[in-house]
Amino acid sequence: MSQPGSTWQAKLTATDAPTATVLIRLYVGAVFVSEGMLKFLRPDAQGTGRFDKAGIPAPGFFAPVDGAFEIACGLLILAGLAIRLAAIPMIVNMLGALLITKLPILWGNAPLFAGKSGWWDFAHESRTDLAQLCGSLFLLLVGAGALSLDARLTRRAAGPAAAAPAASR
Repeated sequence: MSQPGSTWQAKLTATDAPTATVLIRLYVGAVFVSEGMLKFLRPDAQGTGRFDKAGIPAPGFFAPVDGAFEIACGLLILAGLAIRLAAIPMIVNMLGALLITKLPILWGNAPLFAGKSGWWDFAHESRTDLAQLCGSLFLLLVGAGALSLDARLTRRAAGPAAAAPAASR
């Protein structure tokens, strides 16, 4: 029989990140949920219309799929549940957003940002995407932190000795 923490599920949910990690989770998760919702609430400006203007193929398919992933993964991140799995598609999402919509600003060829070009316009327009990318990478590396469902599941699997969260963090 395997030891607690030796299964791939246990390794996936294990975290020794500090309690303050919840602040990163709240920011990253809330932004993903709100941006995902906007793809449905404002499809012309934030969903299908934006995807079409950016030149993304099949915008009627990809915008709702993207929105659904942002909502689902954002909620998982907020709850701190399966956070490493939730972070992976959001990292891909942010890399795609940067490559497709923001990087063309550097060359002055960004359909969503007419009249903007160069490093400073790129830095300005990509700041949220870069913050979301860094936050998602951070969560992938350290896990959900002490105040999360992942930590609670890990403590439960480890037994009564690990039932109390680490209060010293």
